[in-house]
Amino acid sequence: MSFKNSYMSKQILVTGGTGYIGSHTVVELQNSGFDVVIVDNLSNSKIEVLDNIEKITGIRPGFEKFDLADAKLTNDFFQKYKDIEAAIHFAAFKAVGESVQEPLMYYQNNLNSLMNILSGMKTHGVKNLVFSSSCTVYGQPDKLPVTEDTPRKEAESPYGNTKAVSEDIMRDFAKVNDEHNLIALRYFNPIGAHESALIGELPVGVPNNLVPFITQTAAGVRGELSIFGDDYNTPDGTAIRDFINVVDLAKAHVVAINRLLNGKNKKNYEYFNVGTGEGVSVMQLVKVFIEVTGVNLKYKIVGRREGDIEKIWADTSYGNAELGWKAEKTIKQTILSAWNWEKRLRGIK
Repeated sequence: MSFKNSYMSKQILVTGGTGYIGSHTVVELQNSGFDVVIVDNLSNSKIEVLDNIEKITGIRPGFEKFDLADAKLTNDFFQKYKDIEAAIHFAAFKAVGESVQEPLMYYQNNLNSLMNILSGMKTHGVKNLVFSSSCTVYGQPDKLPVTEDTPRKEAESPYGNTKAVSEDIMRDFAKVNDEHNLIALRYFNPIGAHESALIGELPVGVPNNLVPFITQTAAGVRGELSIFGDDYNTPDGTAIRDFINVVDLAKAHVVAINRLLNGKNKKNYEYFNVGTGEGVSVMQLVKVFIEVTGVNLKYKIVGRREGDIEKIWADTSYGNAELGWKAEKTIKQTILSAWNWEKRLRGIK
């Protein structure tokens, strides 16, 4: 495999950068003056995302297509791109239900890719990494909201466990590699799209996440929305999550990168909750969508989905204080941005 020449200064590697959260983070990085190179195997994203990133920022990020679970190709990449100062690692399989059915696929992909990146960074002198972790490491917590001190519990799904094990790998790596600085961002449920409606959540095939299923149902792509369970111990019986706008989340990654590059981290392995601090139920979210769009949504209640937890939301005070970052967009703004994205995709006026 041949790789393009690298850029000159403050280059950031973004793995999974054509994916949902990755593409929004690339935009925010470029808007902040960073050069970006993306590595993605396009297993759950489309190459056309690069065109839309360029339309938003005026800059086309570098791009290489290969699988980071391949150790040799990952090492070859770091050998070629010698100006990388930091990496943000998003690339992973992420569907909870699928992970329950295909656990080995999830462990092989998600863990090997991280280990290959850390190995490549160590070999080639890249010191800084921000990792895409998840609130799934808390399992179903005994007390809400969760803080960074909330004990991790046994994960409810192999996907969640890959995030927990990945954090363990990073912690152990940092213990014996003092020169490396790692941050795990434990984020909650990203939703929404860029205000330009040029990038958003575009899963390949049937969506596993709630909001794209809502918007596709409203657009007529899906017949009806399935709500998994209405018998949880919550006010309306549906599961509760902390839904964060994807642009707010992307900005948190830029802040974390700057924390590492400017030597502001207090330890060489840190972790932070990234959410809004508010719990919203699935049914509440459906009602917000109907309210802000005026579109009647067809839905039905079905059984609980294996691997799902009942309720979780964040205490974000520590991360807000340490990172100097706070979620800003409202749930109504966020839902409307998702619908505007879906409408543009489907040619709906």
